[in-house]
Amino acid sequence: MSDLLSFEADRRAVNISINSIGTELTREDRRKLYSNFGLLYPYGHEELAVCEDLDQVRGVMEKYPPYQSIFAKLSYGESQLLDKAFYEEEVKRLCLAFEQQFHYAVFFAYIRLREQEIRNLMWISECVAQNQKSRVHDSVVFIF
Repeated sequence: MSDLLSFEADRRAVNISINSIGTELTREDRRKLYSNFGLLYPYGHEELAVCEDLDQVRGVMEKYPPYQSIFAKLSYGESQLLDKAFYEEEVKRLCLAFEQQFHYAVFFAYIRLREQEIRNLMWISECVAQNQKSRVHDSVVFIF
C-alpha cells in the first residue's frame, strides 16, 4: 500500500511542478504544496521546487530509478504524454496489488482501476461525439 501511496504523492509533486511553471507561484509556495511522503521526499521536492521548465523536471526525475522508465518514453519538451505515462505506470502498480494478500491495497487498487476505466470510457465517448474516432487509442490506458 505504501508503494501505491508513494507513487501517487510523487506524481502529484511532478504535476504541481509542471503546472506551476510560468505562474506567479513562488518556490516556497510550491514546497508547501508538496506532501511529506513519497520517494521524492525531501530532496526531490527541493529540486522540483526550483525547476523552471519541463526539461529541468525531467532531469530531477531521471535521478530516481523507478521514474527513469517513465521519462525515457518521452522526448524532450513533451508534456502531453506525461499524464498517460503516469497512468500506465499506476495501472501496472495497481494490478500488482492484487498479487498480495491481507492488506487494504486491494480495495484501493480496485477503486482506482475503476476510475481509470471511467476515464477510458469518457475519452472514447468524447472521441465518438466529436467524430474523432481515429484518436480513440491516443489516451486509452489498457488495464489488463
